[in-house]
Amino acid sequence: MKTNRIFLLSLFSLLNLAIIGQQTQSDSYTRYELLDPSSNRFRIIYDVSATTPGAIYYWNTLRKGSEHHVDAVYDLYTGKELTWKVVSGETAKENGHVRASKDTDYLQVQLARSVPEDGEARLRIDKTYADTESFFTDGEMIVFKRTLGIKRNSVVLPGGYVLVSCNYPSQVEQESDGRIKVSFMHDGDGAVDFELKGILSEGGLRLSTNDAANPWPGYLPQPQGRDKTKARVGYQIRERAFQDREIVYYLQQPESHSFRLYHDYTENRIGVDKYLNVVRAGSKATDPSAFILDTGKELFVETLQGNEISEKGIELANVTEDTEVVVIWFEAVKEGESRRLRIWETYTDPNRYLLHGDELIWDRSFGRNRNRVVLPEGWYLTHSSIPAKISLSDSGLVQLDFVNDRPDNIDVWIKAQRR
Repeated sequence: MKTNRIFLLSLFSLLNLAIIGQQTQSDSYTRYELLDPSSNRFRIIYDVSATTPGAIYYWNTLRKGSEHHVDAVYDLYTGKELTWKVVSGETAKENGHVRASKDTDYLQVQLARSVPEDGEARLRIDKTYADTESFFTDGEMIVFKRTLGIKRNSVVLPGGYVLVSCNYPSQVEQESDGRIKVSFMHDGDGAVDFELKGILSEGGLRLSTNDAANPWPGYLPQPQGRDKTKARVGYQIRERAFQDREIVYYLQQPESHSFRLYHDYTENRIGVDKYLNVVRAGSKATDPSAFILDTGKELFVETLQGNEISEKGIELANVTEDTEVVVIWFEAVKEGESRRLRIWETYTDPNRYLLHGDELIWDRSFGRNRNRVVLPEGWYLTHSSIPAKISLSDSGLVQLDFVNDRPDNIDVWIKAQRR
């Protein structure tokens, strides 16, 4: 077993050496807005985080076979436009994109600041493609058919069109202007061959309304605390694919009942200057720290309990003497800006993470759409109640990635044994 571990660690080291200098990125999300079907055009709004430490450029591949027009690129931290230009693959390679293809064009974006160590530069790229192979009409139908490598996507039909088929499990929502949006996540390797079809609605498409009289007085339409015997007539869908919170748990040895974790969070509400992390009942949080991923700036963090919360002027419902909250303070968000935080903590929870006999047991509810659990050194997985993508981390530890495209929580139960 020790020989196998040494071999795996050596393999991962070689793979890491092979990708040194390559562009890295995370948190990609694409919104496709289908335009007039006769034009074969669609708008692409692409959110992405450049994560290569020290990088001053980001390159976005312009797909072959499509007529492309770039409208703007924005720095999401400040909301300001960035300088960009379309370059050849040869030029991109000369400027640092070591894997650029000579026969491909790239959008080269000048970042507002170099990417900090362990940080990221968040971008929004707004461009329009014309592509007869991806968006076309078939009789009365419109068809959007495209290979999508990004894991989180949405497709918005043209005004007046209704959805009649979609080959990948998706959320469907009518937007405020009446258009139908189809959004999805996929958690496997490789790309998805996505296909969507729509048809023009006769007489137009009515806007959804919540103005009708509520048949259930006092009814709570949202999932938490709702009466499940009644229909959620006022329920508001939140697009799961767009949600950009993520969390990584590093389990310590189970005798400690502790796990180190970080979670990433984006704040874009004007005037907000803090993030409140309410510690779950039964857990204890220690060693909190936080920084802004956009700049690398460390933030002031404090842990408050009971009356200390209200004394700081923090409004929080249902506060008791046992309520514990970790407060992360940052410069208030101005119009057009946003903040991306990474928050580190160590949790101790003997009720939900423990050694039972000689087996590790982890039992925890996940509310976010993307979650990762890394097992402690020396342990291998024997049970996982929720489907997960399982792999080895760079350091040779077993890790499980859970993608939840549903709007509710998943109860993750993991069991492991020592090697």
